[in-house]
Amino acid sequence: MPVSSQDVTVVALLADPDTPTEIAQRMARTLPDRLADTSGQGRRFDVQVVSEPFTAGTEDPSTLMRRIMDRASAENWDIVVALTDLPLHSHRRKLVVDLSHEHGLALLSLPSLGGWRLQTKARRAVEEVVRSLAGSRATEAEGTPRSQPPLGHFVGRLAPIHQGPVDEEETADLRYVASGPRGYLRVLLGMVRANRPWRLVPGLSKALAAALATGAVATVNSTVWSLAASLSSPRLVIAMVGSLALMIGWLIVDANLWYRTAEVSSQAKKRTALYNASTVFTVGIGVLVCYVGLMAINLVWALFILNDHVFASTTQSPLHATEYWTLSWFVASIATVGGALGSGLESDEAIRAAAYSKREQERRNVLQDDHGD
Repeated sequence: MPVSSQDVTVVALLADPDTPTEIAQRMARTLPDRLADTSGQGRRFDVQVVSEPFTAGTEDPSTLMRRIMDRASAENWDIVVALTDLPLHSHRRKLVVDLSHEHGLALLSLPSLGGWRLQTKARRAVEEVVRSLAGSRATEAEGTPRSQPPLGHFVGRLAPIHQGPVDEEETADLRYVASGPRGYLRVLLGMVRANRPWRLVPGLSKALAAALATGAVATVNSTVWSLAASLSSPRLVIAMVGSLALMIGWLIVDANLWYRTAEVSSQAKKRTALYNASTVFTVGIGVLVCYVGLMAINLVWALFILNDHVFASTTQSPLHATEYWTLSWFVASIATVGGALGSGLESDEAIRAAAYSKREQERRNVLQDDHGD
């Protein structure tokens, strides 16, 4: 790999489209100064962001590292850090990062960083990786033996991350993986965060229209008033949970979001469980956001349309704040069931686009094509 200058280190952030590119572009604004401040010796950094789908068609870390090396060989880059929002696995463990100090390369799987403060965690991880790779190249230029120092700050005392095994024939010479229940939960939350479940709300326009229409009609129905006034809090909770489960299940089944694999190995089964868990959490969060929105809209509609005397004569209860809240809660459950029926009008492609990140959509399409063949 060509070296640009003795004083300027060119760092390329090779990012998958969508979320990884957005993260790379934001960190690129401050990364050069932060790297220069911590590296010392007057070293300067030039950070470039390159957005391209380098993970297309594969999830194998070794294959991806070779792709990154081939891509970097044609450019004037000193260090390449590749970012993807796909969950990667190596030796039955969840991959966090692969490094090749010899070639100045790194592959970072963003879901392994968890679901909170992703931008900050990604920036710190990239800083640590770049410092490690730059330090190794500097010692090599000075003629001292190359070493692979551990990424202490990147791992952290509380993170379920540790060094993983690397085969001799692999491009990487240092690997960090996440393991155990906390590692599984960390990757799962990272996958849900990458899918951005809040996008499910505008992606279900027909279902929301059906839910709003159902809620508007139910709010002015005297039978619904009587039912809402007679239901206890536990029954309202059961109605809410039941309606949410119906909506989540209907969306997953109707849009064929449930992932199946023909492989029978335990590793394949664990991957399948991880992918399906991320689907349930993603759709569940999106549906819960819709439910809360329906409650708010129904409450406003009830405050506008209901009459105290008519409501009291029907339910034998005065119309106070508690009655408004209970009615809006119950109507939201009814409206959610109506929304589940309305979601059948949505195309499968529209639901998948709302439920999954761009990389996850492409990954599932490739797997479906392979199974079809």
